[in-house]
Amino acid sequence: MITSNINFASNFKKANLISITLFILSIFFMIFKGLNYGIDFKGGTLIELRAENDINETSIRDSLNTMDLGDINVKKFGKDRDYLIKVEQINSNDNNLIPEIKERLSKNLNTKIDFRRVENVGPKVSAELLESSVIAISLALMAMLFYIWIRFEWQFSVGSIIALFHDVVITIGIFSLLSLEINLSIIAAVLTIVGYSMNDTVVIYDRVRENLLKYNRVSISDIANLSINETLSRTIITSVTTLLALLSIYILGGEILRGFSFAMILGVLIGTYSSIFVASPILKFLKVSSQTLEKKEEKIVP
Repeated sequence: MITSNINFASNFKKANLISITLFILSIFFMIFKGLNYGIDFKGGTLIELRAENDINETSIRDSLNTMDLGDINVKKFGKDRDYLIKVEQINSNDNNLIPEIKERLSKNLNTKIDFRRVENVGPKVSAELLESSVIAISLALMAMLFYIWIRFEWQFSVGSIIALFHDVVITIGIFSLLSLEINLSIIAAVLTIVGYSMNDTVVIYDRVRENLLKYNRVSISDIANLSINETLSRTIITSVTTLLALLSIYILGGEILRGFSFAMILGVLIGTYSSIFVASPILKFLKVSSQTLEKKEEKIVP
């Protein structure tokens, strides 16, 4: 295997400054700008329609505004003449409302309208979904923390969890900045990001542990730098192949998969970065050395 010789350690401080800045900005946007929750978490009704003749988003929105349906979002979806409508706070007990919307659109737009999909999420269900999503992400992070703690020293566990928080918060912060919709598929993407980033971090940490036991007198910065270089080809190959698949989904997968694939692309890029420039420098900050590992090895070996 050809090992690169890039001095990553010399850029640790600059990278940490960038990471802290992005992390704080992400928190700022999430608090003051908020998140654009989708129908899964906000409640309401989603309607996918296909028109027989050419229409546009403005005419659909103007037609629906006459019905006092609350917040309305209309956008093109998939093929021409296909549109996705999201309406808040439709009374799910009113069985005549959906046919009334269909009739009003057909009349005002002077075209035949076909409702291909209608989904309704009540406020109670949406609140439960949001709570379950937060619990799922928290449990995933706790499970990762426990796994790394058992496999490595506690310093490695702290480093990996900080890197994971870094990845998740910045990814969600970008969604807040761009006002992209947060729905269940984005939560699935975030959970996948957690697993991907952890896998990348564990590969580097495993090599760091091996090199710490092999080179007793070498500083942790040099050990981290050596370990990153030794695993760099694997990191690049894994990231590039994953990104190629995700870019294909983003371009060809249609509107439904666009948010999910975009979140995954962000996660792969940020996760690869954090494995090198966030997780590794933390080992130096927490003063990991070959002596701490040797003490653990002595406790394990009878």
